[in-house]
Amino acid sequence: MSIVIAVDGSAASGKGTLAKRLAVHFGFHHLDSGSLYRLVALGVLEAGGNPNSESDAIKAARAVDPAKTADPRIRSAEIGKAASLVSVFPGVRSALLAYQRNFSRQEPGAVIDGRDIGTVVCPDATAKLFVDASPEVRARRRWRELKSYGGASDEATILRELKERDERDTKRAISPQKPAPDADLLDTTHLDIDAAFAAALALVQPKIEALGARHRG
Repeated sequence: MSIVIAVDGSAASGKGTLAKRLAVHFGFHHLDSGSLYRLVALGVLEAGGNPNSESDAIKAARAVDPAKTADPRIRSAEIGKAASLVSVFPGVRSALLAYQRNFSRQEPGAVIDGRDIGTVVCPDATAKLFVDASPEVRARRRWRELKSYGGASDEATILRELKERDERDTKRAISPQKPAPDADLLDTTHLDIDAAFAAALALVQPKIEALGARHRG
């Protein structure tokens, strides 16, 4: 019995950190699907391509190496922006869809975070969360993250870029960012990571236990 926890949400909402902690708590595999799109963006730029070119992006997506997700370069602001651009192309999303679905089938379970996990990648996920926070709080979090990686962007610039990314992600024609109808919403604006994790666990745990009870019965 493979269990899937889908953690979707806006950029810098805390979904990635929550997904990692949930995976550790349950002993599940974890995938940051956004890192796949960042790797596509990195591949495009390394090849001298254009993130706005669908053919360049699809070529990079077909050659993406998930083993490179630890590359610190993919956490830069430049790659983040390019990832948002390449992710709008249907061919890119199609190229990465099979990998994500295969990952979700691993035993004993998987936690995947992204933008469309609960709506497109794993619509039958055991539990679904949609994590969000105010743009201002998300900008502050992203600024701190980038600073830890040596980034130099100021908060005002990051806030503007986050709002632009929200616009692209929510209004794209293919797999727009939106909560699944059966997702639990989690606003982390006023929560630190420990409080957010406790809230996420309270939402997810009963669904996993209910699934186990059905199978035992």
